[in-house]
Amino acid sequence: MSEHYNDPKLKIFSLNSNKPLAQKISEATGIPLGKISVDRFSDGEIRINIEESVRGAEVFIVQSTSAPVNDNLMELLIMVDALRRASAATINVVMPYYGYARQDRKVRSREPITAKLVSDMLEKAGADRVVALDLHAAQIQGFFDIPVDHLMGAPLLADYFLKNNLDKDVVVVSPDHGGVTRARKLAEFLKAPIAIIDKRRPKANVAEVMNIIGSVDGKRCILIDDMIDTAGTITLAAQALKDAGATEVYACATHPVLSGPAIERIEKSPIKSLVVTDSIQLPEEKQIDKLTQISVGPLIGAAIQCIHNNEPVSPLFSNRFRN
Repeated sequence: MSEHYNDPKLKIFSLNSNKPLAQKISEATGIPLGKISVDRFSDGEIRINIEESVRGAEVFIVQSTSAPVNDNLMELLIMVDALRRASAATINVVMPYYGYARQDRKVRSREPITAKLVSDMLEKAGADRVVALDLHAAQIQGFFDIPVDHLMGAPLLADYFLKNNLDKDVVVVSPDHGGVTRARKLAEFLKAPIAIIDKRRPKANVAEVMNIIGSVDGKRCILIDDMIDTAGTITLAAQALKDAGATEVYACATHPVLSGPAIERIEKSPIKSLVVTDSIQLPEEKQIDKLTQISVGPLIGAAIQCIHNNEPVSPLFSNRFRN
């Protein structure tokens, strides 16, 4: 996947959410980032100007809809509209992190399904394809009527643990029932068993009791989730594993949302190291010693090359793909 391009009809543009990742994707493909200006009118409205021709081009836009979510989402929609009106041949939206994904079904009455709303807006604006990484729920792919290439972070996370010889006496742990498939995937790469944390609240306003399904005593545990937001679940799970006799607890996730008290909780927790990708750009104050970021730039770059060459992206799902 090292082929570089001089094709003037293949273009990559970066909006404001994660320019360092876009630069790594550019380096992985050999395609320079397109010229674009994104600024504001005095009342805060977003103004975008594409400063080179895109007529007949295959365009990839890199934008994570992370915080500030609404600003980044509007930037993306406006950019798609601008490309469509500028006669781009295909508009491919690369969303390393897909915001508003947590509401993917109605849990209570009169709730919105924001994951579907965002997919509708992207299609209506003119997107032809979406490239996403570890969607919060796999069924979000079905919310789109355009192709969705769903990349996985597990091979890269597995690579980190394998390269650092952290795969001995390991148990991969899902912090809840919903993440078992994800945990099993990582466990396959590490050739390790899995455990599941079963959270129960005996009654209202009573603290959760955590039961661990599986054996973790005397083992190195690796917790895996798709995203870590306030870090409440993952730090409580880490403590429960320690209490159950785990020798070390590591945590990994694709998307480091890390909002509110997350960093403080992780610092105080028994988690030895938190391994995340750079799907979301982290400010300096969140880049603590316990946190390791691995780049998905080469993976997304390889996916762009596969799409451009009409090749399958499925080979990228194995841990043969090296960062």
